[in-house]
Amino acid sequence: MENFRIAVDDRELADLRDRLARTRWPDAETVDDWSQGVPLEYLRSLCAYWTDGYDWRAFEKRVNALPQYRTTIDGVGIHFAHVRSPHPGALPLVLTNGWPGSIVEYLDVVGPLTDPVAHGGSAADAFHVVLPTLPGYGFSDKPTSPGWGVQRIADAWASLMASLGYTRYGAHGSDWGNSITTAMGQQHPDVLAGIHVQPPIAAPDPATFSDLSPREREALDALAEAESRESGYSAEQSTKPQTVGYGLVDSPVALCAWIVEKYHSWVDTGSVLTRDQLLDNVSVYWFTRSGASSARLYWESFKQVSEWFSKSTSDTVPVPTGCSVFPREVPRPSRRWAARRYTDIRYWNEPERGGHFAALEEPEVWVEEIRNFFRLVR
Repeated sequence: MENFRIAVDDRELADLRDRLARTRWPDAETVDDWSQGVPLEYLRSLCAYWTDGYDWRAFEKRVNALPQYRTTIDGVGIHFAHVRSPHPGALPLVLTNGWPGSIVEYLDVVGPLTDPVAHGGSAADAFHVVLPTLPGYGFSDKPTSPGWGVQRIADAWASLMASLGYTRYGAHGSDWGNSITTAMGQQHPDVLAGIHVQPPIAAPDPATFSDLSPREREALDALAEAESRESGYSAEQSTKPQTVGYGLVDSPVALCAWIVEKYHSWVDTGSVLTRDQLLDNVSVYWFTRSGASSARLYWESFKQVSEWFSKSTSDTVPVPTGCSVFPREVPRPSRRWAARRYTDIRYWNEPERGGHFAALEEPEVWVEEIRNFFRLVR
């Protein structure tokens, strides 16, 4: 393992500003909402701030305050942060995000997780936190051959935790992290105290369709809406990631629109993300040129994962499981649907607020979810 710090060259910052200044903008949308995509006025304003107001160096300083490393696993360089708790008995916990997330998603929760006493909590809830960056994302290497799907990443994370000396630990995941964490529970159950998934990846059960609860009906409607109006990005990334990748790596405005649209669609309407939070995340993708390489995970695994949450699930997950289903999440399976796949659900909750990026949107709510579950399996 080697120590690592983010240090983007000044020339990269200048190049970004130059590209933003020379953007060829399209004409405005013909509607007064986001139904055709990111509105022109919104994006021009955000990119103007990216040019003249946003401070990447402040973000670098914040992330570089965390102990960061790079190591090689299965031939690919993996970037990760490893923040140990000062409290004896802390439980190791590996956190995995997805697309279009990054380490940004978890920055606000590292402190409360590793040092709960300093944040008004109990030392009994302390964690050693490991934040790995997915292959092809951020400051990890980009795989040069196919095969890096969710199961292989799950094995890589188990190797990483073993190399850190952890023989029993917890795992949490959202977005791609859901499926990776679930695969860890299937492939490495002997080392996991439990897994927390946000939400569980489980298909609706046709046997319940004659007796659906109101929440289950809403969940089915949300799946149908997502398939008809919100799936364009996944269709492109799961079939032709290289094609869309040219624009995402060459044009900062294209990248910004591609990512920010999903934040608008997936964040709870009651949650507010700042321009800096959005641009921290977009900038990670920009400076690491990971628009194409991150999209390839869809090419590798999306067909399989889509089957798991929308059509049918035949495999099972034996480890103790905690499930948090936030109101703006898609999918939002019911407990009886999820229990067909996750056979040892110890904790289930449906918080009143939060969306797909809950740790970023509602960090206090999210931390309490993590604490509540892992208290049951420590």
